[in-house]
Formats: sequence, C-alpha cells, structure tokens
Amino acid sequence: VRNNREFNAISKEIEFQELEIELAEKHIKEFYAQIEQKKQVIEQSSERINERQAHLDHKKGELNEILSETEKEEQALIAKSDDYKKDIEERLVKAYTRIRENVKNGLAVVPIERGASGGSFFTIPPQVQMEIAGRKKIITDEHSGRILVDQELAEEQRQKMEKLFAKM
Repeated sequence: VRNNREFNAISKEIEFQELEIELAEKHIKEFYAQIEQKKQVIEQSSERINERQAHLDHKKGELNEILSETEKEEQALIAKSDDYKKDIEERLVKAYTRIRENVKNGLAVVPIERGASGGSFFTIPPQVQMEIAGRKKIITDEHSGRILVDQELAEEQRQKMEKLFAKM
C-alpha cells in the first residue's frame, strides 16, 4: 500500500467481500432450513402414502372376498343363461349381446319407468307403451337401442331372480 487512497480501496474491498461471505452464509442457512422442511414434507407424505396403501390393500382384500362369494352365483347364472340361449333364436341372442356390449351400464333389457325408458330416459309415446304392455312383440328404444319391457314384467322377473338367489 503506497498511499491512503489505495488503503481505503483495499479496506472497502475487504468489507464488501466480508458482506458477500455473510450473505452467502445466510443463503446457505436458508437452504438448509428449506431442506429440513422438504424432508418433513416427504416424511409426512410417505406416512400418508403408507396409510393409503394399507387402506387400499384392505379394500382389495374386501373386494376379493366379495368376488369370491359372488363367483358361484355368477357361474350359476351364466350356466342358466347358456341354457336359455339354446331355446332362443340365434339372431335375437346376437342382437341382445350386441346391445349389452354397446350400452354404458350393460343393461340390454330395461323397464319403462314413469313413461320413460330406463336406459335413456327419453319419454316413450303412449301408443308404444300400450304395445309393450301387450307383450306381443319385442320393442326397442329408438334412442338407446335397448329392449323395452313393461314395469310389471320387470317386477315379476326381479322376484324370480330373488327366489333364485335365495336358493343359492
């Protein structure tokens, strides 16, 4: 250092570097705090994931129990369905199968409820309702393509199915 001006410049440079070091240390502490916070969030999330996984496993177990209970009934119904298919015309069985595959909830035969189709909820004209109640021919819904039956027939079949399930 040759003169006072150089000394002041060097001392200011040293002060500036010390402030830079303090600022960098402050940033380091903040980042460590953020890391700790993120670790806590990860820990809480992993605990929640473990709880949810345990709940999911429990629900899957319940579902498997229910499926195993209903599998016997399902097999009996499939066998009964196959027996009935032998007595029905092939084209009607194909049409029924096609309708069942194309509709959302798998119902191919729906009753008329409050003047509307059970599948599409479009109103059915009274003349068509009378034809359906007559049970002389198979009538399909023009909107959803489902086979329509009157409420009485649907209730009779529902009672038959309940008796069948009670026997199983």
